[in-house]
Amino acid sequence: MLRVRGVLLPDDRETELFIGPDGRVSAEPLPHAETLTDRGFLVPGLVDAHCHIGLGPEGVVTLDEAADQARTDRDAGVLLLRDAGSPLDTTPLQSRPDLPEIIRAGRHLARPKRYLPNIGLELDDPALLPDAVAAQAAAGDGWVKIVGDWIDRSIGDLAPLWPDDVLVEAIETAHAAGARVTAHVFGTDALPGLIAAGIDCIEHGTGLTDDLIAEMAARGTALVPTLINIERFPEHAARGYRYPRYAAHMRELHRGAKDVVRRAAEAGVPIYAGTDAGGGITHGRIADEILALHAAGLPPMTALGAASWAARAWLGRAGLSPGDPADLVVYREDPRVDLSTVRRPAFVILRGRVVHPSS
Repeated sequence: MLRVRGVLLPDDRETELFIGPDGRVSAEPLPHAETLTDRGFLVPGLVDAHCHIGLGPEGVVTLDEAADQARTDRDAGVLLLRDAGSPLDTTPLQSRPDLPEIIRAGRHLARPKRYLPNIGLELDDPALLPDAVAAQAAAGDGWVKIVGDWIDRSIGDLAPLWPDDVLVEAIETAHAAGARVTAHVFGTDALPGLIAAGIDCIEHGTGLTDDLIAEMAARGTALVPTLINIERFPEHAARGYRYPRYAAHMRELHRGAKDVVRRAAEAGVPIYAGTDAGGGITHGRIADEILALHAAGLPPMTALGAASWAARAWLGRAGLSPGDPADLVVYREDPRVDLSTVRRPAFVILRGRVVHPSS
C-alpha cells in the first residue's frame, strides 16, 4: 500500500492518493500505507500514441527485444502504448505486470512495393482492403493501421495507395467491427479521401491544408503528428535522390510541419503525442515529443495533456479516480513552469507498484 501526496494535474489541486494492494486508487485513506512522497506533481501515466513495439531499424525484433522497448518507454513515464502496426505478435507482452499496457493495431496494410519491406501485409488488389481490415480488426485491440500514401516510383513522388470508394467500404467495415482506423499519410493527395471516408485518425499529416484541417475539426478526426520523426524528413529526401520530385516534396513538408500542427490546434483538431519509436526512432523519447508539440505552438498543459490525460481519455483508458489502476508519474518540479521537467520523472508507478527508479 502506498500514499502519494502532491498537486494533481490537470486538476491543479493538492491531492492525497492512497493505493491499495490491488494496485488501484483507494476511495478511502489507508492508515498503514507507506508514504512515497509528500510533495511533487502527479500526472496520469503518460501515453505514446504512435509507436511500434516489435519493430526495429532492421525490421522485426525478438519478443525479448520488444519487451526491452516497452520497458524503456515505461521508465520514461509511458504507461500506455498505442502500437501503430507491428510485424511481431506482441500479445504475450500484454499479460506482463512489469510492462505498460499495449493497445495493438495488428499489421500495417499496404500495396506491393508501396511501403517499407517486410513490415506490412501487401495486398495485390486494392479491392482486398475491406477484408484485410476486418481481419486486422479481429487480430488487434480496436485499431487498424493502413498506409495512406508512400512513394510511387512510376511518378517519382508520394501518391495515394487506395481508391476512395474502397476506403469508404474499409472504414465502414472496421467501424462495424468496433474498431477505429488510422492511416500513415505524409502528403496531401491521400488526405481528402481518407477524411471523407470517416477515418478516425491521421498519423503525421504534414500535407494538411486549411480546408482539410477544418474538415478534421468538424468530424473530430484526431492527428498524431510524430514531430520528432518528421525531423528526419531531410534524411528521407537525401535517400530519395533518384526521385527529385519526392526529395523536394519531403523537404517542403518538413519546413511546414510545425505550422500544420499550430493551425490544426487552433482549429480544434484533437492532437495527441506519438514518437514513432521503433521505425528509426529510439524508444523512451516521449518527453522530446511533448516539447516538440509545445515548440509548435501548443501551450504547456495542452502539450502535456496530449501525452497524458487527454490521450488516455481518447483511448478509453482511466485517469486517477477511485477504483482506477494506479498508473501515474511523479515529478519534483512543476511541468507547467518548466515543461522540460517531463524528462526527469522522480517516480513512475505502474498498477500501484514503483517501477522507476527500480529498487
